[in-house]
Amino acid sequence: MTSSSLLQALTRRPLLSDGAMGTQLQRAGLEPGGCGEAWNVDHPERVLAIQRAYVEAGSDCLITNTFGGSRIMLERHGEGSRVAAINRAGAALARRAFGERPGFVLGDIGPFGGLLEPYGDVPAERVAAAFAEQATALVAGGVDAIIVETQTALEELELAVAAARGAGAPCVIGSLAFDRLREGDEVRTMMGVSPEQAARFMAERGVDVLALNCGTGIDMAKAADTVRRYRAVSDLPIMVQPNAGQPELENLAVVYRQPPEAMAAGLEAVLAAGARIVGGCCGSTPEHIRHLRRALDELAGRRGAPA
Repeated sequence: MTSSSLLQALTRRPLLSDGAMGTQLQRAGLEPGGCGEAWNVDHPERVLAIQRAYVEAGSDCLITNTFGGSRIMLERHGEGSRVAAINRAGAALARRAFGERPGFVLGDIGPFGGLLEPYGDVPAERVAAAFAEQATALVAGGVDAIIVETQTALEELELAVAAARGAGAPCVIGSLAFDRLREGDEVRTMMGVSPEQAARFMAERGVDVLALNCGTGIDMAKAADTVRRYRAVSDLPIMVQPNAGQPELENLAVVYRQPPEAMAAGLEAVLAAGARIVGGCCGSTPEHIRHLRRALDELAGRRGAPA
């Protein structure tokens, strides 16, 4: 599919994305702290099995297993020489997972894992080059869009969006991670960015789809509220991927306990607020996506619209 058909599809019906990749890789045997992105090349059958499970659950969109696929991130695992191979393989695996079914592949660019100068010690030029290299590989791999996700600082977001545009990505999704503040219902990113600031910033830089994912205290209800805040300042399509509840520590492992039906119960409010793509982030599973698919189809049936 072409990226233009992704944006066209959003004008006709809401789309369902996939769920978590990291926790599914761990269940498949990835050791704590391991490089899951390297599995695109070293254990492609395991990545493919996870993504096929999401397709079987009803996903219209698959996000590539390249969240930590920039050179800066991969070098921490001794994988810097395989940036292009890992990202292109990630795109190919997601496409293969759809088989003969129609679907959209979203190339994933996550944070570089540090702080830019002058707040940190990483030069902006190095980060820009790393994002450009990754975006180029993803576009060469044939993705329908690039999603720049889990961002908290506008400066880093801007570099990644520019890299995606520069690589020729015909559709760019910008996704921030908001946290619910302890006092009241306000949300901000870790770097203090509000939803309105984020939406204006992304729209001014040519992002095609506004998004939010991950974050602390951002359940489906709070995601719906954040969508409304995006919509108040921009009419661009919106994508949401909340976590499956709040993280809890159990036997030194992080677990998410929100049942699939509880996540699906919030779908109608998110769609009513204006979301056009809905999926899950940390802790969500193919079962969560299956429940979201069922709820989405039921809502479409009630409204007489295609699901």
